[in-house]
Amino acid sequence: MDARATTESITQLAADALTGTKVVIDATEVHQAGRRRLVRIFLARDVSDLPEDDTTSAVEPLTLDEVAEATRSVSDALDSSDVMGQSPYTLEVSSAGLDRPLTTRDQFRRNVGRLVKITTTAGTTTTDRLTSVETDGEADLLTLAKTPHTPIALTEVATALVQVEFNRRDGKDD
Repeated sequence: MDARATTESITQLAADALTGTKVVIDATEVHQAGRRRLVRIFLARDVSDLPEDDTTSAVEPLTLDEVAEATRSVSDALDSSDVMGQSPYTLEVSSAGLDRPLTTRDQFRRNVGRLVKITTTAGTTTTDRLTSVETDGEADLLTLAKTPHTPIALTEVATALVQVEFNRRDGKDD
């Protein structure tokens, strides 16, 4: 089985193990590390149950308990399947960190209310608070606090990273 098929198989197996929870697979990476394989699974809060017209509410981050429970479920699923074959592997499960770029609509939606640094495909860079993520029927659009009447199409975003804030203006701690 090639590496891509293994990654896809692991992702599907892990996703199936998390069915019914409020946790989804954000990304899966498989790397060769000597004789072992390193399997990294990044988790995120499931936003599929949010109403379509809710484009602005904050999404709670995963708790340590949710990550721990998801780790047990994914580990049990991998151990009871033959997806890894006879190869030894190390499993790492975590939530996506701040250093992971935002690339999908769901990733942006989970970060409404946070400060993000966005570089567009045109080369402009801005750091601003993400206030909404919506779909106008054709494109996913991001709205920032400083430019509420000029949404950015998700397809125009080259890179986007959540920024660390130690003292939020509204007094909320993340």
